Amino acid sequence: MSHVADVKLVFSRLFSLKNGLSNIRWGSRNLSREVDKTANAKTSVTPLPPLSEPMPNLPPVAYSKAKSEDTLTEVTVLSNGLRVASEKKFGQFCTAGVVIDSGPRYEVAYPNGICHFLEKLSFGATHKFATRDVMLRELERHGGICDCQGSRDTTVYATSADSKGLEAVTQVLAEVTLRPQLSADEIEAARQAVAFELETLSMRPEQETILMDMIHAAAYRGNTLGLPKICPKENVNKIDRGIILNFLKHHYTPDRMVVAAVGVDHEPFVEYVQKYFVDMKPTWHSEGDETNFQPVVDKSIAQYTGGSQHEECEIPLYPGSDLPELSHIVIGLESCSHGDPDFVATCVLNMMMGGGGSFSAGGPGKGMYTRLYTNVLNRYHWMFNATAYNHAYGDTGLFCIHSASPPNRLYDTTLVIARELANMAGKVGETELKRAKTQLQSMLLMNLEARPVVFEDVGRQVLATGKRKPPSFFINEIEKVTADDIVRVAKRMLSTRPAIAARGKLAHIPSFEEIQANMNSSKADPTPQNRRLDFFRV
Repeated sequence: MSHVADVKLVFSRLFSLKNGLSNIRWGSRNLSREVDKTANAKTSVTPLPPLSEPMPNLPPVAYSKAKSEDTLTEVTVLSNGLRVASEKKFGQFCTAGVVIDSGPRYEVAYPNGICHFLEKLSFGATHKFATRDVMLRELERHGGICDCQGSRDTTVYATSADSKGLEAVTQVLAEVTLRPQLSADEIEAARQAVAFELETLSMRPEQETILMDMIHAAAYRGNTLGLPKICPKENVNKIDRGIILNFLKHHYTPDRMVVAAVGVDHEPFVEYVQKYFVDMKPTWHSEGDETNFQPVVDKSIAQYTGGSQHEECEIPLYPGSDLPELSHIVIGLESCSHGDPDFVATCVLNMMMGGGGSFSAGGPGKGMYTRLYTNVLNRYHWMFNATAYNHAYGDTGLFCIHSASPPNRLYDTTLVIARELANMAGKVGETELKRAKTQLQSMLLMNLEARPVVFEDVGRQVLATGKRKPPSFFINEIEKVTADDIVRVAKRMLSTRPAIAARGKLAHIPSFEEIQANMNSSKADPTPQNRRLDFFRV
């Protein structure tokens, strides 16, 4: 009996608790209703503003004003003719370097390959820094890195480091350009590095480096830009310390140099350059020449000749790749210098031609709508590459198309490219012109986001013209280019004798006269002259 009573007591208590919870819920509901009524009453008095309208009574927006681009680059000419250029740029780091009017085009009276050696000898031991490691440790104290790159007409020594280490960086640049030791061990190490590079170039499937030397040699036979950038094998053992010092003495002079920096204050930078570049003398002023070889500096203007240069060989394959063996051909035409009024129009034409590799995936940003994609790579299955290049120099330029295909397709490939060059003087579509101009503008601005690119642009422009034109100038010039400008520039280039460079198995290459005849044809026929292409022949 007591057990039953206990169970009843438990159930009665649970029933009481349930009724209490029910009352609480009903009470909370009533309370929420009262709150909703109060909120609705207040909302009806002061409603919130809709998101589709601006907030009332806000002060007007004040936008920051950018500094005029025309005053960004400062240039100072020192007493010995050395130019110092700098540009302010936000950030903790700076890029500084030396741009020199010196390259393989000036090696007419020297054994070709000196500039190739100088690239390998760069940032070595100097009178201040006993070894390369000591100099690199000095740069590392300021988070610095360094590099030296040579083109056919310039040599650039560059460093990037913390802006607080600007004086140390300037001293390093002065030492490596004006006061290198060039010891026997360093010369021998550079000789071995050059020889190794020559050996590896012939073993790599990529052919651009060799082909660019060949097309320049064909376009400017035996003069200036036609001289090799890569050291010839026969000259590897001929170049010694005396020849290098002699070249430096005549070409690393103040009037041929620009010391430039981006991300620094101009006044202290000029002081450091004066201290280390001017007040301290270069190596060749304290040492006598080790050779009686005394050539004068070559000041001749490039002479475009046109012509052909062939090299019959086997092109290496990628290990494990199923790609076929390829033969390469480059067809070039004389264009214009970077100071020519047609320079910008030529750059737009280069963008319009575009091109690339047949396995380059992507959309319009990768040039899939350019002429060499739509008219060549997407149409002829045997084409593995078709890329347009425009090389601009101070006195001339070279516009060329590089293509690659299996050796048994080389005849068709060559004539397709020749006809595509001829079609440059045909009708220019409004859409393709606008696309090319927009792409060129965007590439220009995107590249100038990088501080090292801005440094090189400052240095090269000041070296060539004494000042730097702002990006807005080129943006406006690109916008002015019309279809008539493109046709005029194309006809100007097609009036010159072509330059042809070919490498690989060349049994099926057309004759020079046949290539020239297809480029001079006035008919805008996309297929090679008097020949039906077989699309399905393997």
